Amino acid sequence: MSKFSSSQRNAFAVSEPPVSRKTQEPRIKQREPLVFFIMRLNLKAVLLILTVAVVVITLGVYMRCAAFSFSRDLVRPLDRAARPSLNGGETTVLQDIECSINQEYSVHCKRDENANEVYVPFSFLRNYFDVSGAVSTSGSEVARFNWMHSTAKVNLPKGKYDARGVFMYFENYNVEVRDRVKCISAAEGVPVSTQWEKRGYFYPTQIAQFALSHYSKNLTEPAPRVRVLEDGDGNQIDWSTPKTSNMTRIWHHKFNTSVVQFETAPGYEGAISIALNHTLDLLLSVDLLLVTNSSSLMVTVQNRDTRHSYTLHYIPADLLLSVQDSNIYYGLGGSALNKWRHITRDLHIDVQKGIVLGDKRSPLKIRRSDLEVLSIGFLGLGFYDNITLSTSDHMAHFYDAAEWFVHNQDPKTGGWANPVRRSLNGFAELRPGWISAMGQGHSISVLARAYWHSGGDERYLRAAAAGLQPYRVYSRDGGVLAQFMDKFYWYEEYPTTPPSYVLNGFIYSLLGLYDLNSTAPVKIAREAGKLFTQGMYSLKKMLLLYDTGSGTSYDLRHLSLGVAPNLARWDYHATHVNQLLLLATIDSDPLIAQTAERWKGYMFGKRAKHN
Repeated sequence: MSKFSSSQRNAFAVSEPPVSRKTQEPRIKQREPLVFFIMRLNLKAVLLILTVAVVVITLGVYMRCAAFSFSRDLVRPLDRAARPSLNGGETTVLQDIECSINQEYSVHCKRDENANEVYVPFSFLRNYFDVSGAVSTSGSEVARFNWMHSTAKVNLPKGKYDARGVFMYFENYNVEVRDRVKCISAAEGVPVSTQWEKRGYFYPTQIAQFALSHYSKNLTEPAPRVRVLEDGDGNQIDWSTPKTSNMTRIWHHKFNTSVVQFETAPGYEGAISIALNHTLDLLLSVDLLLVTNSSSLMVTVQNRDTRHSYTLHYIPADLLLSVQDSNIYYGLGGSALNKWRHITRDLHIDVQKGIVLGDKRSPLKIRRSDLEVLSIGFLGLGFYDNITLSTSDHMAHFYDAAEWFVHNQDPKTGGWANPVRRSLNGFAELRPGWISAMGQGHSISVLARAYWHSGGDERYLRAAAAGLQPYRVYSRDGGVLAQFMDKFYWYEEYPTTPPSYVLNGFIYSLLGLYDLNSTAPVKIAREAGKLFTQGMYSLKKMLLLYDTGSGTSYDLRHLSLGVAPNLARWDYHATHVNQLLLLATIDSDPLIAQTAERWKGYMFGKRAKHN
């Protein structure tokens, strides 16, 4: 029940004056502004809080990812929150500072105030100290920074050096893939260099390295896989022969074997050919005789990934290398007609060099495993025999180079001349025709091995023996001989005026003398041995002149010209070490081995003591 009676409620109602709608509305409206004001205030507060949170988070992420400069008071608390100590201890605080380098310029650095340590960017250290390094996470969750003072490699000898065996560590060389090799000449079978002349020329040192690398690979690699396609006798293959063309196997009385004679109609449609699928062996060998200028050997190779095909044309012309679209032409020489030639071609290298020549701006690199031989064909009139595809044919390359040295030696000087100009800063320019002691030594090393491996072919021995002549003739008279302090004889890689005394080239020239001394008959061996002993005596007396206490000098121009030393790059320094380690296997003088070990230490950051 209600606490009041109805009469009482009426009394209250009568005593309260009536309220109209007009007087009631203003009271309601007075409450509205207060409610909405509170609601707006809360919304602004939420937005403000969100804005502050976004700013704080953004700054935190930014400071962790980039160098951002704040005042010290602000950096310290943010760093403490963002850079916990690696050992779980006190937070590491890094401050942005500028490092003044020899009061010449500045680089941006970091400072740890607690440890009183300064952190210098490795990008600066790399250039300043000629070192290298990279971050690696392989095999571990924690990132590791690998600091390398030198990326060059020391090759320890596997035993005493053998003049009939592997030449130093040249089994690791791939001369033909070098950018400064334009191609392998189809006429000569040796590399054509562009090192000092873009048109291309025959560089004896490079040709010898090509030969020595293949000779060494033949001793260190497994036997090649060989697929005989056609030999005219036991191995015959079905050739596709158009109606307008002919192919016949005939007996060759001189060779006492069958060969294949072909005659085709003009145009590609008349070629006789064989189709080959999935053939990954890219070393082609063939005995070939072409009769007319329009005759050629054609090989089509395809990139298995892109399905793009290239056709290699080997033609009887004085042409080095030419490219037209996907057709790559190699000249066998103008005198190639009516002569049997044994041709050995690395199809991968021939295609790669053609692609580079066709598009020098963005040369495409093709892996050997990307290619397959689609077909082999012949055009014109000629004969062929013994077509094989194999994984390698190192000795064929080696003997191509050995033959080049036999046929391209100057009969008067005994040298293999360099047909280009060579300029070394500060020295008189070497004019075309200069002889290099390094080139002579390498060439003799090739010929000494060819003489031994061939069972005593006198042509190789005679060329090697004649190659000793420039060792006895002074540089000013066209040879390679110089004297240091009018006392010690030196064989010059670059026969400059004044002498430059290049170290690595001199040691290579000594190895050629040693190789001939070890393989030639007594008279020639004695002559080579005398020159070798003379050179080794000079090396031991002059060797320490190349020691800088932290590396080596490439040459002695600082003594010849009175200029700053020409410091050897790490790869040349490593060559010095490798050469001394090899010489130590044939000469027991402790100076050689001890110097090699000290120089090897320089490659790992060791330094000579100071006062």
